[in-house]
Amino acid sequence: MPHSSTRQIWLCADDYGISPAVNAGIRELIARGRLNATSVMVAAPHLDGGEAASLRLLNRQEKRAAIGLHVTLTAPFKPMSLGFAPLRDGGFLPVAEMLRAAMARRLKPEMLAIEIAAQLRAFVDAFGHLPDFVDGHQHVQLFPQVRDAFLKVVAELAPNAWVRQCGRASSLRRLHDRKALVLDILSVRFRRKAARQGLATNPGFAGSYAFTSKANFAKIFPRFLAGLPDGGLIMCHPGFVDAALESLDSLTTLREHELAYFNSDAFPQSLAEHGVKLARPAGNGEKAA
Repeated sequence: MPHSSTRQIWLCADDYGISPAVNAGIRELIARGRLNATSVMVAAPHLDGGEAASLRLLNRQEKRAAIGLHVTLTAPFKPMSLGFAPLRDGGFLPVAEMLRAAMARRLKPEMLAIEIAAQLRAFVDAFGHLPDFVDGHQHVQLFPQVRDAFLKVVAELAPNAWVRQCGRASSLRRLHDRKALVLDILSVRFRRKAARQGLATNPGFAGSYAFTSKANFAKIFPRFLAGLPDGGLIMCHPGFVDAALESLDSLTTLREHELAYFNSDAFPQSLAEHGVKLARPAGNGEKAA
């Protein structure tokens, strides 16, 4: 039975740019009204002019999706700025090493800021406007040291963009989910620092689950909707699989499972049952100065 009070949420597909097949899957869902946001990896090898133009085209007559910057600072991707360090084989550190370095405060704040600014400028070059929001691949925006540089750059260069925090609503917290608990903890300070910079954050977050072969996304997704506040965000990773994706990321077949679910009748039924609809993106992006 549909709820009388409908919450509006953001359903954001991460990793646009990681491969042509993932890009195609995300565009398909946006065109069908099954997504209302996507987060773009300008540092990935498959965000060329054609892929950016195909995404821009979906918003030409009416804005179907908010388009954000997915700041990328972990392997196997490479920096867009000169002199970034530390590196491993010419690319960023793997995520676990990046987190350890951040916790030990061994990163260089100036280099982080320069790299994040370079990625933001590349986004503007590709889309002709500032991002609607800014987040981070593998939640890197929450890491110590990174978050300060990240928030400083966004506040200076894209102050009207909102930034992704990854803290769950209290009703969604399950103590056995260690990864989500870490994100909850890291998000507390991130939200405080974002507020001090005058940056808006999403009021709730969901979408984290164990990316294992046994994961049943059709059963998992409805749990994200229960207790998610109005304006909350669900992270997802739909897409088709191709050789480019397999060479860059371990998250492969689950992307196709997510894609199939969002294309199915079960997805809008679940939204209706939980009193949820996808928010309507406003405007056409803020022009860069």
